[in-house]
Amino acid sequence: MNVGMLWFDNDSKSSLDVKVERAATYYRSKYGRSPSLCFVHPSMLPDTGATSKSDAQNRTYVTGGIEIRSNRSVLPNHFWIGVNGSSEVVAA
Repeated sequence: MNVGMLWFDNDSKSSLDVKVERAATYYRSKYGRSPSLCFVHPSMLPDTGATSKSDAQNRTYVTGGIEIRSNRSVLPNHFWIGVNGSSEVVAA
């Protein structure tokens, strides 16, 4: 992803899926296309029972057609959301 939007959501009552959908809805309304990729801090992804530190830092998760990848550069409760390379889709 070359260009994205940074979104902050610290609502402790909402799940990751809900937070990503909020960010995606805003992204679609602002940019007129659907996001396909979102980076979050590794601590925000559901526990998948990773066996090593590198596995835990390189996890991915998919929700609502958006691939969510962990990245330690993104602060907790922040979402870097956008379009992954050639998978641009114009929102209807």
